[in-house]
Amino acid sequence: MEGNKSFLCGVQQVGVGIEDAEQAYNWYIKAFGCDIKVVDDDGVAERMLPYTGGKPRGRRAILACNLKGGSGFEVWQPKDSPITKPSFPIKLGDLGISVCRLKTDDVSRAFGHLAAVDGARILSEIVSSPDGNRHFFVSDPYGNVFDIVSDSYVLFPLKDYPIGGVDGCCIGVTDMERSMKYYDSFYGYDTVIYDATGEFQDLVGTPGGDGRFRRVLLGRSKPFEGALSPIYGTSHIELLQALDRVPNKIFEGRLWGDPGFIQICFEVCYMDDFKAFLHEGGVEFVCDSGTDFKMDTTDGRFAYVEDPDGTLIELVETYRIPISKKPAIFLNFMKRNRRKPLPGLVLRALKFLRV
Repeated sequence: MEGNKSFLCGVQQVGVGIEDAEQAYNWYIKAFGCDIKVVDDDGVAERMLPYTGGKPRGRRAILACNLKGGSGFEVWQPKDSPITKPSFPIKLGDLGISVCRLKTDDVSRAFGHLAAVDGARILSEIVSSPDGNRHFFVSDPYGNVFDIVSDSYVLFPLKDYPIGGVDGCCIGVTDMERSMKYYDSFYGYDTVIYDATGEFQDLVGTPGGDGRFRRVLLGRSKPFEGALSPIYGTSHIELLQALDRVPNKIFEGRLWGDPGFIQICFEVCYMDDFKAFLHEGGVEFVCDSGTDFKMDTTDGRFAYVEDPDGTLIELVETYRIPISKKPAIFLNFMKRNRRKPLPGLVLRALKFLRV
């Protein structure tokens, strides 16, 4: 990003399409502890026309995070158009996001916690990934798969929940070298934690996990910056290339907001500069909200791009968020040093948004 002032603040959230947002969000609180509700907005998606069949689509959106540290969830419920489920079972390696990764600082306790949550379906025992890290897979009641990964990053210890926020996701690709270059060049995932090919015992039990893959886990050597970077913390992207079958495109023939993991979202500072940076690399915005976009009591700007296989990547520049709704108290990021993390005392104030 030399030559411009834009920078990434972290993975803000992974979006998941759900048929009943209220029901699903309450389950995610119980299972994953994402009880800091930043946004709850009923409205119409008017600026997503390339992904909503050329027509505005009513929706409810809930954006929530976990003060233990990690990125958030964005739970989407389409409201005024038919919901289309996948016409095939989603498998690892299918093109798009097949798995959402969640942090835990105690993988054994997390396993026991989820084993006792109604609706959670444990898909594997605690196993080791190719780099020796302990993790396990679980499905929510709606068929979405989560990888609970051991991670020492904790912002604020929470006794209530053994699970932290989102660590990233697993993305299916068709050309590993091309995708590795893409996520390195534009999002700074320049560190290869493992690069392995074959059949993997730790994937057995997940949909399609008994196949043959090339599997690459990416991290960043440079820490994220910005006001909310301490909440987002570290993140990882796992790329999976199926080697023994032709992968399906997860959202083929379906609309944005339909069931499944929709996008991964990066928070960006100085969106215009980042747009120019992407343009220089041959990546164009597909959607751009402009600077007058509001959701609930938050202000900002969003845009969408696609990775080389069409996986949706949302970019958000946050202008203002609430830290209390009664009384109304806001953090205005445009009136401060954009690179400087918020102090812990201010971040703790987000607890007033706790459900």
